[in-house]
Amino acid sequence: MRGMKPFMFSAGGEKRIGLMTGDSVIDFCRAAQVYELADKGSSVVSEFRTLEAMIEGGHFSRDSFSSVVSFLEKHGLVEDFTLEGEIAYELPISRPSKILALGRNYRAHAEESGLDVPDEPIIFDKVTTSMVAHGGDIVYPPQVTRMDHEIELAVVIGRRAKDIRTGDAWDYIAGYTIANDVSARHMQERDIGKGNPWLRSKSFDTFAPMGPYLVPRDAVSDAHNLELELKVNGEVRQRSNTSKMVFKIPEVISFISSHMTLLPGDIILTGTPEGISPLVPGDVVEATIENIGTLRNRVVEGGGVREASMRVE
Repeated sequence: MRGMKPFMFSAGGEKRIGLMTGDSVIDFCRAAQVYELADKGSSVVSEFRTLEAMIEGGHFSRDSFSSVVSFLEKHGLVEDFTLEGEIAYELPISRPSKILALGRNYRAHAEESGLDVPDEPIIFDKVTTSMVAHGGDIVYPPQVTRMDHEIELAVVIGRRAKDIRTGDAWDYIAGYTIANDVSARHMQERDIGKGNPWLRSKSFDTFAPMGPYLVPRDAVSDAHNLELELKVNGEVRQRSNTSKMVFKIPEVISFISSHMTLLPGDIILTGTPEGISPLVPGDVVEATIENIGTLRNRVVEGGGVREASMRVE
């Protein structure tokens, strides 16, 4: 599965699964249909048209994708299913029941914010309508005076999880994607100062860019050793490694599931490292996580979100 990265795209008015593999970008839904016709014992179910459906059906794994690609390569069919030109990227997960995020889960970020490192995970939420796909616009709201970027590794839950032990937590992960926890910083600080929740400062429309790929858990050898880097207009603003998380992923899943039930497709943002800084209209933000990809979005003034369409790279 090395180098294979599933994603969602739209074409002809419908959403489908794509797969980045090496130098090719494959229409996975079409390829899976042909594969099933040739291999009646296939474990890939072609009626799954979305990554969410694959997760819910228990088919989102490295093997599901690699078996189809191996079939195409064996029969010289890769070019027949290759996507070319521009792709209208969609969110890898479009309807999670919840998006949960961690505050101060990197020591250096807590220090740059002048705050203590927590002794247990700080959990907050972002509403699902704040999501925007790779290539879409981050809209700078008129009532916001400072808007910051925050690169984060996002964990997508693979099956219902309640009261999960730390040692079992990996089994409940479907995969990983990239998130930018965009924050209205001054608004957040004011709300915290008043003792109010900071939901609104985290949940403006387009304040949760996510994607483009959703890489299966079993295709990432060590989620706690991934390089993270965020650039604004080509300038590096954040650079770190997931090894520096205060609370590791299994601890986080165990902690959250002790308080609430996690469902397939739920998303957990695992915190941001140091280097947060303001964004302004016109900025191009690129968030890169090793072995997962690059999430790219442009900052615009006011309304008018453009279609998340970008050329294949």
